[in-house]
Amino acid sequence: MNTIERVRSHVQSLPAGEPFTTAALLGAGSRASVDQALSRLVKSGFITRVTRGVFVRPAENRYLGKVLPEPGKVAESVAKASGGTVQVHGAEAARRFELTTQTPTQPVYCTSGASKRFRMGKMQVVLKHVAPRKLALAGRPAGLALSALWYLGRKQVTPQAISRIRRKLSAEEFEALASAKESMPGWMIETFRRFERESAVHG
Repeated sequence: MNTIERVRSHVQSLPAGEPFTTAALLGAGSRASVDQALSRLVKSGFITRVTRGVFVRPAENRYLGKVLPEPGKVAESVAKASGGTVQVHGAEAARRFELTTQTPTQPVYCTSGASKRFRMGKMQVVLKHVAPRKLALAGRPAGLALSALWYLGRKQVTPQAISRIRRKLSAEEFEALASAKESMPGWMIETFRRFERESAVHG
């Protein structure tokens, strides 16, 4: 089996619409031969180049035709290629929990890896390096909530804000969030304790 056949086989094993990076294919041959194989598969229409070093076998929609992956999935692939973790930026997380009405103007994601920007068509996607503790519970709803709390900051994180988050999380996810105090700054821990005291009083 030559390099292009190995690459094609690997791509076919992935779900349609799942982005992948050049780095994930380096076991299929030399870097030059993998790059050449990917170039040929792009030209044949089998895969689409999403951004530098990231490709996808597009999912097909009967009305829209080829559908490219969400920016978040691409950001995750870009970060993972260098060993990084990704989480939705706090501004978007806060919007999802209805803690703010502001809508970010461009997709921004937090990462444990290096900060970088890349383009998807006309859209610029931003990966912003943050401290590891801000990425605690990344990839699950509790992590999204923690990202929102970091973004809102000391003045806006109140027991009422935590109560709103609790209503939107399952009991298991809220427990995971409340138990992640080693990843929280002192002011956030104190607000959780105030929330717990008030909850105990009001039953």
